[in-house]
Amino acid sequence: MLDNHAKLLYFFSEARQVTGRKKLQKMIYILQQSRVPFEEKYQFHFYGPYSEELTLRVEELCNLHFLKEEKEEKSNYHQYHYSITEDGETFLKQFEVNMPDIKNQINLLQECSARFLELVSTMLYFSYLSKEEIIDKVHTVKSKLKYTDEEMTEAFRFMDELRNKSSH
Repeated sequence: MLDNHAKLLYFFSEARQVTGRKKLQKMIYILQQSRVPFEEKYQFHFYGPYSEELTLRVEELCNLHFLKEEKEEKSNYHQYHYSITEDGETFLKQFEVNMPDIKNQINLLQECSARFLELVSTMLYFSYLSKEEIIDKVHTVKSKLKYTDEEMTEAFRFMDELRNKSSH
């Protein structure tokens, strides 16, 4: 049970801080699809792949004071910032976590907008389809976001880059 919590703490120790619940969901999903052994189950949701398990684990880690959740008031919404606490670091040091080095992948993901990560994660969710079918599917399920051909091309390039980083 705690193994999955420890894997998330490891992620946060490498990421330092993650801003946004949606971005966190997409980062973990994309890493999972890059063969990083996160075990949260995902379903397709309004904003793309979403894991109720991940939401609950993050909440539990916050309740244990292993993660800090800071809520920032924006003009018409709340932005959440997550970071590992000293207690979280201490717990992690006592736990044997079998995880690959994901620092480079995390850095790549941190530089991306939540909108872009939503596109990439959606494309990965439908990766069993052909490239053309993925593009059609994204235009169907994400029609309101009006992703451009350039964004699609960039997302495919990004997925290749991420795959290359994970194989090293």
